Amino acid sequence: MRTERNLTRLDRVFARLDREPERPAHIDVPKMSRHRVVLFSATLAFYVAIVWAVVTTSWLVRLDWQVMFFRPYQQWPQIHAFLDYYVVLGQRGPTAVMVAAWLGWRSWRQHTIRPLLTLGASLLLLNITVGAAKLGMGRLGPHYATTIGANEMVLGGDIFPSGHTANAVVTWGILAYLATAPRARRWLSALSAVTSLGVGLTTVYLGTHWLSDVLLGWAAGLLILLALPWFEPLIARAETALFALRDRWRARLGRTAPAPALDPVPAGGAAVPVTAVALRPRTTAAEHPAPAREPAASARSPRAAIHLAPGPHTTRSERTPVTPAGSRRPPHADRVPRGTAPAARP
Repeated sequence: MRTERNLTRLDRVFARLDREPERPAHIDVPKMSRHRVVLFSATLAFYVAIVWAVVTTSWLVRLDWQVMFFRPYQQWPQIHAFLDYYVVLGQRGPTAVMVAAWLGWRSWRQHTIRPLLTLGASLLLLNITVGAAKLGMGRLGPHYATTIGANEMVLGGDIFPSGHTANAVVTWGILAYLATAPRARRWLSALSAVTSLGVGLTTVYLGTHWLSDVLLGWAAGLLILLALPWFEPLIARAETALFALRDRWRARLGRTAPAPALDPVPAGGAAVPVTAVALRPRTTAAEHPAPAREPAASARSPRAAIHLAPGPHTTRSERTPVTPAGSRRPPHADRVPRGTAPAARP
């Protein structure tokens, strides 16, 4: 009769965490499809249009000044404290740490470092493209504007495009990009869009960015997410190289690790490390008399030492079998007590 212990919910959770996962093979790496190329081209055209509208001091610059003079932080001061904390969702340091922690756990569980490499590639592209645009256009922010109605370009500023907005689009959008299920990808895409939209509008509310800065930041972040499939082959080669480096490092450690020295194996005994023998206290024969050994009928493979009950050992044929219910079988009449010579057979 077999008895099994009923697993609780906590036992099932720990069993799931302790199992050794395998690298999933059903994950489809995003490719640069025709639909994605069209979206990338449209976003790039929108990016160029925003830059041209600001450089030519068009209606978009006048809208920037109108929003700045409206001063949203004075119109709704009751939400100022909350938005001061909400804007942290667009800062590169805290958001990168949070997302990297989740992707690191996922990489460890799936035996792949592609999520972390994709995050690193996206942040590198973000720093290069957005940083170059900020320094190249040099626009001043609303708090440092000098001439009313001017575009404030090439004056040594660094707020065009909005780094908070672009970082929110990339950091939270990478979760949707790496999602494996279509439903999870849709939900994460909507969540990242709402989060980045809120971060961009929060910077306008606080007066740290023009409205056109936020529009260009959205476009800059979206361009990076749409261009990531072009970098997937490079990410795959980097992952292969890192795994090969890890295997060489493990092999080198395995060759240089010294093996413990063993004592000569006694007859019927197990190998014992020298260190264990050296540290074992010496005892006299009077303190611990040597137990009588049973002659081995055949050569046996060495086994680890186990604790045996006191008394002479019995062979398997002399042991009384036990039924599953726990009762012992009745003794056989043809068996003789142990230790007496059996009668000679005719």
